[in-house]
Amino acid sequence: MMTKDEVSDFLDREFPQIHIGGRAFSIDELAPGVAVMRLSAQDRHLRPGGTVSGPSLFALADLAAYVAVLGHLGPVGLAVTTSATINFLSKPDPGDLLCTCRILKAGKRLFVVECATRAEGSDAIVAHVTMTYSIPAR
Repeated sequence: MMTKDEVSDFLDREFPQIHIGGRAFSIDELAPGVAVMRLSAQDRHLRPGGTVSGPSLFALADLAAYVAVLGHLGPVGLAVTTSATINFLSKPDPGDLLCTCRILKAGKRLFVVECATRAEGSDAIVAHVTMTYSIPAR
């Protein structure tokens, strides 16, 4: 298992593009089978009407799921999303969003992850996501 700092360093090194325009994503928690990612939603993450955009919510969930997989497997840069289903349940206001992802199945070649995104300080889920990650042969 990788630590929160190890995964964060890996992302900074291998995927620096997630920080273009300033650092908005960060890992809040990483434990066996669970990752919590934070999006500090800024103007660039908003859509007309002042709500956090769907693509930003999807990016948060995809990154959080990837962090959960990395935490479990180690630095596997070529683990990729093979399927995703997202349900937008409510419109989040600008501010910090937390996405909690849990590994539901950790197979040899496929991982299934479930994510729930909430506004910080709220129990209401704004987006629910299930994702499957393909793991390359080692």
